[in-house]
Amino acid sequence: MPAGALRGGTARTEPRSGKGTTSMGATHVTVTVRNPADPDRAWEGLFLVDTGATDSLVPRPRLEEIGLRPKGSRVYELADGSEITLEITVGEIEFMGETVGGTILFGAADAEPLLGVTALESVGIEVDPLNQRLKRLPAVRLKRLREPT
Repeated sequence: MPAGALRGGTARTEPRSGKGTTSMGATHVTVTVRNPADPDRAWEGLFLVDTGATDSLVPRPRLEEIGLRPKGSRVYELADGSEITLEITVGEIEFMGETVGGTILFGAADAEPLLGVTALESVGIEVDPLNQRLKRLPAVRLKRLREPT
């Protein structure tokens, strides 16, 4: 599947680079995925930061190694408008000293791990579009709450 083929979550076929570095406009970060029911079971890998993907994606064998099993499936839209159904689970996603619970897609065994925008935004981190580096926001964004009327 070509780079950028899915919106919402998929594998990309871009080259990897070192921790927290960029190459050819791609930003990578080291991420640890933990089994929330057994936090000692974890897998660490270099993830492509994909602001076009809603959810994060991990190769199926890595999720199975730490005891995560599918909890359901979800339909994702490909860039060409077609749809694909992928199995999902929930896990702890840790990067840049932050931890968030999130939806994780079961990717193919050879898929490059993806860190989706939901995990980034949940901890107040965004991609600086000028230099393609991750930057911490001064505060996590929260929609303005309406006061009761």
